Amino acid sequence: MNDSFLEVLDFVKENDVKFVRLAFTDLFGIQKNISVPSTELQRIFENGASFDGSAINGFTSVNNSDLLLKPECSTMSILPWRPSQGQVMRMFCGVKNADGSDFDLDSRNLLKKAIQRSAKMGYFCRVGIECEFYLFKTDEDGNPTQIAFDKGGYCDISPRDKGENIRREICLNLEQMGIRPESSHHERGTGQNEIDLCYSDALSTADNFMTFKWVAKTISARHGVYASFMPKPILKQCGNGLHINLSIAKGGKNLFKTGGQEHSESSESFIAGILKRTREITAVLNPLTNSYARFGQFEAPKYVTWSHQNRSQLIRIPAANGEYSRMELRSPDPSCNIYLALALLINAGLDGIEQNEKLCQPCNINLYEADEFIKENDIQTLPKDLKEALTIMENSAFVKKIMPEKMFEKYISLKKEEWNSYEESENRKDFEIDTYFEFI
Repeated sequence: MNDSFLEVLDFVKENDVKFVRLAFTDLFGIQKNISVPSTELQRIFENGASFDGSAINGFTSVNNSDLLLKPECSTMSILPWRPSQGQVMRMFCGVKNADGSDFDLDSRNLLKKAIQRSAKMGYFCRVGIECEFYLFKTDEDGNPTQIAFDKGGYCDISPRDKGENIRREICLNLEQMGIRPESSHHERGTGQNEIDLCYSDALSTADNFMTFKWVAKTISARHGVYASFMPKPILKQCGNGLHINLSIAKGGKNLFKTGGQEHSESSESFIAGILKRTREITAVLNPLTNSYARFGQFEAPKYVTWSHQNRSQLIRIPAANGEYSRMELRSPDPSCNIYLALALLINAGLDGIEQNEKLCQPCNINLYEADEFIKENDIQTLPKDLKEALTIMENSAFVKKIMPEKMFEKYISLKKEEWNSYEESENRKDFEIDTYFEFI
């Protein structure tokens, strides 16, 4: 047992921690956990915590089901909404096979490998996220309804914005867990909110996003409302986006430059690599049948283009300077597996740098009002539905190179089953509500 483990055990004793949540995600980014008494933590550090992998969506079969969780010391955090006496702590875990080797379908580990590749090439990737979600009223039994919590609009204030106290409490809890919110506000949709998290390294950002969704749902439930991260819970309202901001640094210097419409060669190639592969990874960035109802309206992208500051584009370069200079990818939604999404995005960008991809010219027009321009310039569109996205991904040599074979095959197979169930359903809207609304 190393010094880090001993420091965690000392922290547990000094802070009256009675239970530890061992957190991990399934193949599709749904967070899971096992709760153990803190007295078991030393044993778990040494041997791991066993669980039934066959009961986790996308993991193992019944005949080979034993998996282990190995907690990572740097991820420990007290849950501030739990009692201060007999506290509860959360730690993210690596998923291991019974022999202690890495489990092929652990997407968090895949992100670690992308970060290692970046470091070997001399680059450090920073990630920030802007996440939208809806608040819905609940019924007398506490079950979510499809009635929006308020009728507020973009950046409204109380009393039209009824979610400000909920957002405030979410942000305060995140701060107590060591996560820095950057801003929060009411979004355009009725009952829709947004909270943005500060930049960090890719793995910390992914862990922070998983924590954020948990905190948002927990605090909302304490206020008697339901937080939904479903991409399009109200068909005639704005969808929920997960805007992913990416930058790369070398030698401590951010390579993204936005002053005077100028970029470094490496940052241009990084953007070009992501543009080249976006269609191939859309089934990961937008994994639900419901994800595709969001594209092409309310500032959600539809075309594979980029520009400065233009919100109709897939990638925009925001007006920012210094350490905040970056690219913003606007297609992902919060139902994605953030570990898998970032692993693929970082690798796509690094491929772009390695292959010296040249960035195409920016598309400085409003694409929502440019049908003739789109036809004349043969601009690629994002996949129109999950079926098309899966077909493109299935034929992608890039995705097959990055994802382990078992992970790739399992992801495609289970998502095809989901699409088939959607196609065969008598009412597709009801299918999506029943399948996603209370689980995303």
